[in-house]
Amino acid sequence: MVSNASSTELLIICGPDLARERVLWLQYLSAERRMAEKTSEAYERDLRQFFHYLTTYLAHPPELADVKDLRPIDMRGFLSSRRREGAGARTLGRSLAGIRSFIRFLEKKGLASSAGLAATRSPKQPKTLPKPIAPEQAIKLTDASQHLHEEPWINARDTAILTLLYGCGLRIGEALALTPHSLSDRSARSLSVTGKGNKTRLVPLLPVIHKAVDEYIKLCPYHLEKDKPLFRGARGGPLQAAILQKSMRLLRSALNMPDNATPHALRHSFATHLLSNGGDLRTIQELLGHASLSTTQIYTQVDTDHLMRTYNAAHPRANR
Repeated sequence: MVSNASSTELLIICGPDLARERVLWLQYLSAERRMAEKTSEAYERDLRQFFHYLTTYLAHPPELADVKDLRPIDMRGFLSSRRREGAGARTLGRSLAGIRSFIRFLEKKGLASSAGLAATRSPKQPKTLPKPIAPEQAIKLTDASQHLHEEPWINARDTAILTLLYGCGLRIGEALALTPHSLSDRSARSLSVTGKGNKTRLVPLLPVIHKAVDEYIKLCPYHLEKDKPLFRGARGGPLQAAILQKSMRLLRSALNMPDNATPHALRHSFATHLLSNGGDLRTIQELLGHASLSTTQIYTQVDTDHLMRTYNAAHPRANR
């Protein structure tokens, strides 16, 4: 994924040798790393901001030689300047990750060293817990009778997607990438999903998921080619995540649900509800496609908080 910035703009923020490597890096992220488009765009933006900082710091647009041996002090100066502009810890952490990715790309070609970046600590990230919704709320959201569109096929479409998110723990992008072929076996009890980092995992397919998808396929007015996106927008093109998110906002408002009732919250709910009912953490990690168990362990804190709220609300001596 290459920036829309013109070559003239690139020469303003960096020299031609660095601009050339930047384009090759972006192509590498897309073609070889298969990085999500939004992440690639964010990395590109972060690198541009770093080049702008270096232009001011060096008093000239940076060239390849200027980034060959970056020091921790160079990175601390950049992060400090971004913090003064209002960037938070998450943004700064991602900025550092993007710059590291570019320098490591150069390092593989013998054009730079990443030692200085390796010695730079990422900003401490604030601890935020996932916000699942209650089981009864999740079930309502996956009930076709609750949906509000005038077109029955769109109601069936949204129901099928939300059922996949809650029933399989999918990310929105994973659900929207499914094809009719991937769900063609009505007797299948598992589904192969390609997630972040192009990693494939198996998730369970409940009968209710088959039923919801079948209802959508039956009502959909468009021809669904077996290797094209299964879920379509109102005009027949691939459904965009923003459309589903908008539908969810309308639905949660009609059902008087909190703002954290989002499509992604159904994935959090999948994990939290499994854990609450005795699910094994390692299994949940595999189902979610998390690379690290520590990422999945955050749901144990969510479950503990839920238990304590229930205890405080119900136990006669909890508030005495």
